Amino acid sequence: MAVDNRRDVVLVVYDGTVVLDVAGPLQVLNGAGGYRTQLASPDGRSVHTDVGVRMDVDVALPDVDGPVDTLLVAGYPTAAGSRPPAILVEQVRRIGRRARRVASVCTGALVLAEAGLLAGRRATTHWATCDDLAARFPGVSVQPDAICVRDGPVLTSAGVTAGIDLALALVTEDLGVDRARTVAKYLVVFLQRPGGQAQFDMAGVRPATRDPVLRRVLDAVAARPSDEHSLAAMAARAAVSERHLTRLFRRETGTTPARYVEQVRVHTAQTLLDAGGGLTSIARTCGFGSAETMRRAFLRVAGVTPATYRRRFGTHELPGTAG
Repeated sequence: MAVDNRRDVVLVVYDGTVVLDVAGPLQVLNGAGGYRTQLASPDGRSVHTDVGVRMDVDVALPDVDGPVDTLLVAGYPTAAGSRPPAILVEQVRRIGRRARRVASVCTGALVLAEAGLLAGRRATTHWATCDDLAARFPGVSVQPDAICVRDGPVLTSAGVTAGIDLALALVTEDLGVDRARTVAKYLVVFLQRPGGQAQFDMAGVRPATRDPVLRRVLDAVAARPSDEHSLAAMAARAAVSERHLTRLFRRETGTTPARYVEQVRVHTAQTLLDAGGGLTSIARTCGFGSAETMRRAFLRVAGVTPATYRRRFGTHELPGTAG
């Protein structure tokens, strides 16, 4: 009798699960071979995904009691501060503690965090949810620009299609890079996509703060990114010392004044690149001074050049300038 050496993967789904968080990893694992996958819901009943499509499951989470190689938790919409059900968190904690490996796609990281499986670890999630993860779980070291983060036996990935990146990483680890590359080519995706989440994040650059002094500074930078925003200039406008303003930035934004200004300028440039226009003109409008300065800032913040960003996301051709 042939021995079945496939790895058992339990993919956790529940009402509101993002359908691509499930479909992407399943497509990769099925294409790779070597895996036996089961969809599991809290009560064993079918679930309704975020787009309203019903998804049948194989087993109820409380009935998962055999060896589990990988527990993979899909994400869910987090609007209005929704929290995962208690039974889901309880079962993820139980199964995750004895699985060889635990992973999440998108906001599934919040489920892992609720279950205590991310405590003291590095992790990522969808760029729009990174601040929420960091605020609710201060013991988690959130990596907001990462597509996929591994910390020991726990892997987390960014939003939605990053589940494909995660699954390819699992295949690479289990079955080798050649197998993973073959699957990636068949699916017409990168084996390792270039850049990080910052190239997609257009909303998270202005952090919430209750400090009125810092709020005025942040609003001024966002409203007029091309103005002089050196530390000395911002501190003078806010009527505080440079040291105090630096402390405010560190405490409220987790970054330095210079880094924040650069992020705002890059995000402003992203919007202008989407709409068209020359690099030199956009660079001046955003306060970079030159296209080369903007290119270096893009690489630091978004992990790609302005030219590459426009090719991926813009609706206009770049007018004769290499990035």
